[in-house]
Amino acid sequence: MGNQSAVRRFSGFMVKPLVWRLILILVTVGLLYLFYPILVESGAAVLGLFGLGLVLIAIAVGVIVWLARGRHFSLLARWWNRFVGGAIIAIAIWGALSFFNPGSGILSEATLGGKIGQSIASAPGVVGVLRIIGLVLLGTILIIPDEVWHAITTVGQYCRRAFRRIWARLRPRAVITSGVPAETTPAEPTPAEPSYIEVPEGEQAGQVEQVIREHEPIITPGGWQLTPIEILDKPVEVELSQDDVNKRARLIEEALASYGVEAKVVQTNIGPTVTQFGAEPGWDRKYKEIRERARDGSIQTRLEEVSKTRVRVDRITSLANDLALALAAPSIRIEAPVPGKSMVGIEVPNSVFGAVPLRGVIETAAFQKIKAKSKLAIALGKGAGGEVVVGDLAKMPHLLIAGATGSGKTVCLESIICCLLLHNSPDDVQFIMIDPKRVELVVFNGIPNLVAPVVVDTDRALKALRWLNHEMDRRYRQFAQAGVRNIEGYNKDRSLEETLPYLVLVIDELADLMMTAFDEVERCLCRLAQLARATGIHLIVATQRPSVDVITGLIKANFPTRISFAVTSQIDSRTILDTAGAEKLLGRGDMLYMPTEAAKSKRLQGAFVSYSEIERLVYFWGNQRRPGTALINFGEMGELPYFGERAAGSADPLLEEARRMAKEHEHLSVSFLQRRLRIGYPRAARLMDTLQQEGSVRTPPPKGES
Repeated sequence: MGNQSAVRRFSGFMVKPLVWRLILILVTVGLLYLFYPILVESGAAVLGLFGLGLVLIAIAVGVIVWLARGRHFSLLARWWNRFVGGAIIAIAIWGALSFFNPGSGILSEATLGGKIGQSIASAPGVVGVLRIIGLVLLGTILIIPDEVWHAITTVGQYCRRAFRRIWARLRPRAVITSGVPAETTPAEPTPAEPSYIEVPEGEQAGQVEQVIREHEPIITPGGWQLTPIEILDKPVEVELSQDDVNKRARLIEEALASYGVEAKVVQTNIGPTVTQFGAEPGWDRKYKEIRERARDGSIQTRLEEVSKTRVRVDRITSLANDLALALAAPSIRIEAPVPGKSMVGIEVPNSVFGAVPLRGVIETAAFQKIKAKSKLAIALGKGAGGEVVVGDLAKMPHLLIAGATGSGKTVCLESIICCLLLHNSPDDVQFIMIDPKRVELVVFNGIPNLVAPVVVDTDRALKALRWLNHEMDRRYRQFAQAGVRNIEGYNKDRSLEETLPYLVLVIDELADLMMTAFDEVERCLCRLAQLARATGIHLIVATQRPSVDVITGLIKANFPTRISFAVTSQIDSRTILDTAGAEKLLGRGDMLYMPTEAAKSKRLQGAFVSYSEIERLVYFWGNQRRPGTALINFGEMGELPYFGERAAGSADPLLEEARRMAKEHEHLSVSFLQRRLRIGYPRAARLMDTLQQEGSVRTPPPKGES
């Protein structure tokens, strides 16, 4: 593995245009030094002169490259290859002139030009001609623009892919195993989890190739090329009319005043989905009527203010439906108060909804700040006021997502996966994806970041959860041997082959797994959520049915970070967030985000990634798949021991005492073992089952039989 990684890093360095052009020059000099003495009889002095000239050219190239790093002499630094190539072609032409017309004028042997020309063309016959042709070819290679080389490379890549497709059809396809070479392979691959994924091509492939040509590749130490951000679509912002916003602010003030509530809109935050109007509560004033007699004898009445108190926040929140009627909005949400501000936030849906592209969030300073500190930075979306909201999966450390069908739950999962794929190679982050719906996450089957093909079968999903528990235990044993506390300490100061990647488990529909194997799924998830953070294993679980039989109390307690999209009832909102509000969301990515450190949920418009962007990303990583990489096939894996079966499979210390009691008493029952051995019912029942299996206790006949 170490040698392969070094070769990958070296090959990634060698493919740079600057490097291989310098290598061509050095190879040419070396060949001349190797063959020149054999072909030329008088070669020592002439060889030194010619070799010195090429060495000076190489030194000039190095100086030009150094100047380019300092951004000086931009014209020379940009076209250094053309200057050097032109010089080499000029030398070749000079040698050709000396070859065909030696000893006359400036080409005479008495001049420096004549000596250089004679040194090039001094070899007899065909050898001198071949040397001149070689110099012309070398100069031509250096002069050819990068665009031409990119076109040649593209044609070569298309030919290589065509050859790979033809070769894949001719040879038998390899069967994915669990990392151990199998002695026998099945005749046909299982259709539920395909072992061979064809990378999509077409329009998306052309766009990816264009992005690769236009941008300098970023090569990781493991030899992987990271995805350029330009592979995603450019963000398009949707702006609202300021007159419309001001009109709504006046309507809010008038509607509140009509119900006897004094308030003033002091701040307006325009978001992609809703606009937050910050209303400052006014005063409740009490007046006393005072009657006074004027000089002319008439009675005059005036009002005198006797007390003044702030308007209670409850009076504003109770008018939510009345404000929605006045604004002709489907529903509004009132945040009272806005965190850190002395005002009430009234969130009104915009007349025009604007999406939040994933690229627009990634390019912000807020995301780049977190990305510089953590490999698991994820872009979540924009808040109700238009502010960017990002998160760190390493600190969450697990994420629970709920929402009704069509609310944007799966798009949120895909945007998180794409965000991690953009900035991490398979050496850094790997995925285990479980998709019982079989249509959403299977598109990622072509990426090399997968530990196993996307799991779509329930039985294999249970094996995946068991395998992940055993992987967590194995990593803890490695940490104990190394004397470290977490994955960051273990990977520090270690080589690339010894480091452990982060593992991210993505489950698209938890309800389907809970219906099949409730107890085991709950225990596996809770154990991973409690212990797996230090080992670099993180969970992202989504469900469209946030009921108490799916999101149990244990699961919810171990997932402090939660996201709720639009749900059907207030009960579902309280189940996922412990508070109401999710039932009033608008759908299409509108969500409430409850981070670990926050006491209240925050309204966001989730980041959006289109299917074409996902195809381009999968195509980019799919072309970097390395042959021979062994994936885990949970379908062909043997039965993994459940982590709770070790204690159950070991002999109970009271088993011998129970056997003795079975010999002394003809009839034995679970309650009898409870009383005599002073144990609980589950343990007594297990002892009774063991005795019945051994034949120590006769199984009682059914009622009605003798």
